[in-house]
Amino acid sequence: MSTTASPSVVTAPSDTALTNPTVLTHRPGRWIDGWNPEDPVFWAAQGKKIANRNLGWSIFAEFLGFIVWQLWSIVVVMLPAAGFSFTSAESFWLISLPSLVGATLRFPYTFMVPKFGGRNWTMVSAALLLIPSILLGIAVGNPDTPFGVMLVIAALAGFGGGNFASSMSNITYFFPQKEKGWALGLNAAGGNLGTSVAQFIVPIAVTISAGATLNISLAGWIWVPLIVVAIWGAWKYMDNLSSAKADFSGSAAALREPHLWLLALLYIGTFGSFIGFASVFPKLIADQFPDFSTFQVGTAGVSLAFIGALVGSLARPYGGRLADRFGGARITVFAFSVMALGALAVVWTLPLKNFWIFIACFIVLFLAAGLGNGSTYRMIPSAFAARALAQTGASTDVTVQRKAAAALGLISAIGAYGGFLIPQILNLSQQTSGGYEPAFYGFVAAYVVLLALTISVYIVPRRSLAGQRI
Repeated sequence: MSTTASPSVVTAPSDTALTNPTVLTHRPGRWIDGWNPEDPVFWAAQGKKIANRNLGWSIFAEFLGFIVWQLWSIVVVMLPAAGFSFTSAESFWLISLPSLVGATLRFPYTFMVPKFGGRNWTMVSAALLLIPSILLGIAVGNPDTPFGVMLVIAALAGFGGGNFASSMSNITYFFPQKEKGWALGLNAAGGNLGTSVAQFIVPIAVTISAGATLNISLAGWIWVPLIVVAIWGAWKYMDNLSSAKADFSGSAAALREPHLWLLALLYIGTFGSFIGFASVFPKLIADQFPDFSTFQVGTAGVSLAFIGALVGSLARPYGGRLADRFGGARITVFAFSVMALGALAVVWTLPLKNFWIFIACFIVLFLAAGLGNGSTYRMIPSAFAARALAQTGASTDVTVQRKAAAALGLISAIGAYGGFLIPQILNLSQQTSGGYEPAFYGFVAAYVVLLALTISVYIVPRRSLAGQRI
């Protein structure tokens, strides 16, 4: 049976599956030919098992990618205790530069799975994580390490941010349309959890049994064995799909699609807010509530900064699932509404100098951003299918399918720039006004604008989307 270059947009009718049964061909290097997840008989018999196995190892590798990507968010607040004396502006650059590099790497990473295979590229992208992890372990052990060297090592942590685009692109090909929202949500949430785990584990690892000094080098070294396991797991258990094909012409066509840019803007608002706030949350706590920056539990130091990223990560797959049920645009509107209220609450309650109210406001903000991550990402294939229906009268056109597959990676790349913008906006606010209030008022205004945009374009029926609500 012939296969398309990317997953079908609609489920294949059961009579088609009966007359054209899917037959897989396995080739050396764990290549699979003939993959068709829209065939319900094949999916139930063997497709789902194979897809879930690949999803599991993809989540683990992406999880480590996010850990490496966001290591500097928690390491930065520990540098003064380790003997470093960087300014607040320099600290913001160490926090934000990995996001800038990671977002940029997502563009080429989008094309790596079709070119090299999902299994093969997962091995390579995981191996690249060893570089920033080892260098961080070496550099932070010496307080005389120049800021420029630290900045280069922080930039290399961007390797972890690039993993998201290739991982999501790979998983897209494995699952049928009706299960994409949940599968992509799980894959993304597993990766996003890496931010929370890094912010929870690193303070414990560098302080436990360290006595009067920090063993801050462990912040990089402890992840090396797990990265090696991820490389081995991808080699042993993951597969390459020959049907996973994308080309530069498809991506160029996607870039000419106005809805790609609109959806990317929404994704900056949701995912960009999540990764941006997650990366600066430890520093915000240290700046506003230094006495609560870490809690001593025995000989270990624990930071509560991990709670924000944890809540946002766990919420993401439910954003995808709710989008499957109620429509991505509706859930995204709800998310932006709550995010605006959460950011406003942060501004209004900062003068109270109450740490627990501060944490509660941010938990609301992270929860809404997590739901919005899943729902906005789920809108992408739906919007492209509706565009195809409006333009050609069919939502299963192969060209449009490839455009949608490319758009998933491209939008994830553009959205990730929010991880750079938010810390730098907060930095600018602090440098010009002495506080963070102007930045948060700006965030509130941005969420209101994005909310209105979502309603006007994706909820109000439009001919350009075949009258469909996305």
